[in-house]
Amino acid sequence: MIDSNTFRLDGKRALITGSSSGIGLALARGLAQAGAEIVLNARNAEKLSAAAGALTAEGHTVHTCAFDVTDPEAIAPAIAAIEADIGAIDILINNAGIQRRAPLHEFAPSDWRELMQTNLDSVFHVSQAVAKHMIARKKGAMVNVCSVQSELGRPGIAPYMASKGGLKMLTKGMAIDWGPLGIRVNGLGPGYFKTELTEKLVNDETFSAWLTNRTPSRRWGDVQELAPAVVFLCSDAASFVNGHVLYVDGGVTAQL
Repeated sequence: MIDSNTFRLDGKRALITGSSSGIGLALARGLAQAGAEIVLNARNAEKLSAAAGALTAEGHTVHTCAFDVTDPEAIAPAIAAIEADIGAIDILINNAGIQRRAPLHEFAPSDWRELMQTNLDSVFHVSQAVAKHMIARKKGAMVNVCSVQSELGRPGIAPYMASKGGLKMLTKGMAIDWGPLGIRVNGLGPGYFKTELTEKLVNDETFSAWLTNRTPSRRWGDVQELAPAVVFLCSDAASFVNGHVLYVDGGVTAQL
């Protein structure tokens, strides 16, 4: 039965990692527009404050919590502080991520470690810390930001592909282990979106021409187009959706 509350998140509190800009901020804004109270996270407290100010000016309830998702020692105390000082985390969006490009035979071991720590290890550590609280309440929703590179490859980004492919399977494993405990875990798979991180690719006429011809929708995505998908995955509308990766990619994964 669909009613006015089916896709609403009123009374829910959402923590979004890596949310001071780009996709993370767009997802936070979408969740707030659906009624959720927002906790923004990033390492840079100044950027967090600016992002929070923008959302607050739009009439949303916003908090910030600056901590490094790649530091396992910092995560559990930060999550405990949010739970104690702000309130229960009902929704977790694991968005923090980075990209490093190089031919695989020249890829620096330090870049590999940084990529895995940010894109994969952080999701394990943050989710585990949040899950312990959700399990006690027997409810919660998590969304891990995967990628079309969870399914498809491109030259020069093999380690990124490995991190996002691993994240897809970690998402499924989390759903399997935590589903019986009341937690739904799904993935969001963005295609190519215009962000600060993709600006060089957007401005590369050759690449943009290739991408738009490769994409059935024939264009780059705008980050606000991701928000409805994450709202759906966190809402009662997706109450029986678990262990799924929802690709929002203009059709890239559908076409050879």
